[in-house]
Amino acid sequence: MSQGYAIELYFDPALENQVLKAWNVLARRQISTQLIEIESRPHITLFSTPYIEPTKLESIVKNFASKQEPLPLSFSAIGTFPSDKNVLFLAPVPTLSLLQFQSQLCDAMKKEGIEIGDEYKADSWIPYCSVAQEVPKTRMAEAFCVLRDLKLPVNGYAMDIGLVEFSPVREHFSFMLGNTIDA
Repeated sequence: MSQGYAIELYFDPALENQVLKAWNVLARRQISTQLIEIESRPHITLFSTPYIEPTKLESIVKNFASKQEPLPLSFSAIGTFPSDKNVLFLAPVPTLSLLQFQSQLCDAMKKEGIEIGDEYKADSWIPYCSVAQEVPKTRMAEAFCVLRDLKLPVNGYAMDIGLVEFSPVREHFSFMLGNTIDA
């Protein structure tokens, strides 16, 4: 049964490979394999909800993506959240263009009557790219050390936006940014 839906921002192949490298190193060390197991793809979550009709979002996201350009990203820090899920992530520099991108997407969805949860509102959204989930507490320090060896910052571009259902992850659709041709 579905746990929810998310609109995700995807990266250019080189940046995606840098994130996958982190996933694979953590998996080889048996620290965390969950993102690989659920068949996720490196991303930044722009919006998530327990339930939504995917067809309702498709035209909104397609129209939004067609008006955007690829977005420069720079992952410059490693972080975690104060929760029991023990998530480790790469944090992008929260540029004005990234923050506006997410805010404009939420505005477009609100205009269509889609409710935006508090954590995705403009003044509280935290952009991040998960690299590990459910890391055993006793291995958090080791995981941080592994990630520190990544040679940050890692730079690239956000190139696509898509809707997934999870978990496991199943993509409903995705669109290239700036692409006005039907995908």
